[in-house]
Amino acid sequence: MVENAMTATATEFRWRSIALPALLPTLLFSTGQGALVPLIPTLSTGLGASLAIAGLISAMLLIGEVFGDIPSGWLVARVGERAAMIGAATVAIVGLLTTAFSPTPLVLGVGIFLIGLGTAVFALARHAFMTSYVPLSHRARALSTLGGTFRLGLLLGPFISAGVIALTGRNGAAVWVNLALCLAAIVVLIALPDPSATFGSVAAKRQATTAPTDSSGTDEDAEEVEAIRAGERLVPEESTGLFATLRRFAPLLLRLGTGAAVISALRASRQVLLPLWAVSIGLDATTTAVIIGAAGIVDFALFYTGGQIMDRFGRLFTALPSVIGLSLAFIGLSLTHDLAAREIWFIVLAIALSLANGVGAGLLMTLGADLAPPAHPAPFLGAWRFSTDVGAASAPLIIAGMTAAVSIAAASATMGVIGLVGAVILVRYLPRYSPRL
Repeated sequence: MVENAMTATATEFRWRSIALPALLPTLLFSTGQGALVPLIPTLSTGLGASLAIAGLISAMLLIGEVFGDIPSGWLVARVGERAAMIGAATVAIVGLLTTAFSPTPLVLGVGIFLIGLGTAVFALARHAFMTSYVPLSHRARALSTLGGTFRLGLLLGPFISAGVIALTGRNGAAVWVNLALCLAAIVVLIALPDPSATFGSVAAKRQATTAPTDSSGTDEDAEEVEAIRAGERLVPEESTGLFATLRRFAPLLLRLGTGAAVISALRASRQVLLPLWAVSIGLDATTTAVIIGAAGIVDFALFYTGGQIMDRFGRLFTALPSVIGLSLAFIGLSLTHDLAAREIWFIVLAIALSLANGVGAGLLMTLGADLAPPAHPAPFLGAWRFSTDVGAASAPLIIAGMTAAVSIAAASATMGVIGLVGAVILVRYLPRYSPRL
């Protein structure tokens, strides 16, 4: 009976049903961010910041996301995903206005921090909706598609900003591109039907007819995972606070969550290190945006492939290739800074990083969805994203510290070594906790 119910609910899912309400606002928001992020170091140095300080300002985006994770699960559960996303985009606009009129690196850092706050809530709201609505049979592909939408935005954004900068001659034009797209996302969210209301009955039916998934590990491991998840299902409140949720899921988050945090750190390192590297080897803003945008094509092209691999073979088959590939590319990049052909190596290794990152598209969101309580996923997803975003925020701080103390090449090598350690953690704990190894 359960199997028939699962089949029935799976057949109710149609990809076109999530295209506009679920993915279009995400595409607009992420395109705006893609237009700005590669140019944060350039904007920082233009205000007199050193290379290390520019790295720290870039890190404020991810630090803002960590702080935004604290209320995000509670907020989404309390006000709903559409209202949360509109509020998040509004906070991002305030940050963009602060960034646009920044007289000093300090004020610029405050603006970037506010953008990070908005990004955290926006991303959590969309993640919670996809977790509740999409059936398990399509979960990895759907969340990889969501990840691919973010990547498409990060791909399009640099090309848009490069064109606008070329037309205006002002690096700060990227800020206004981001602001315009945030406003467009708000308009779409208001104009289109609320997806939570549209699909709520489908999600409720699925939760009522779908049994908990089993872990593929040992019986003892399965019992541990189910005990943790069942413990959450006994909590009647949807709006459980972050810190209570962190305590409840502490064993899982300290083990598998650490490996996930390393993945997030590597991804964040790529976003921060490549623009800094371009500045350090003397590339201008337009060239930097074009190279990073071109590498994003590779990243975007692989998003659905990663989801297919996860749904068919399991999560580990994308996690390990992605982590090991990112780690080796960072180590390789660290060896090229002073070579005569450093610009060519920068392009090659930027593409290699995108290749490794693309294979893992949607991985962290899929793992979070696998482990979240089906009835009320938002509080757990807030805790899961907090754990991974701590890793993401730590990476730029490590990069800035290593760049100031040693060199940017040493910073790249350090992240590569951390990634290899993370691969060992994933091999140890992913089979234990993931019900879809």
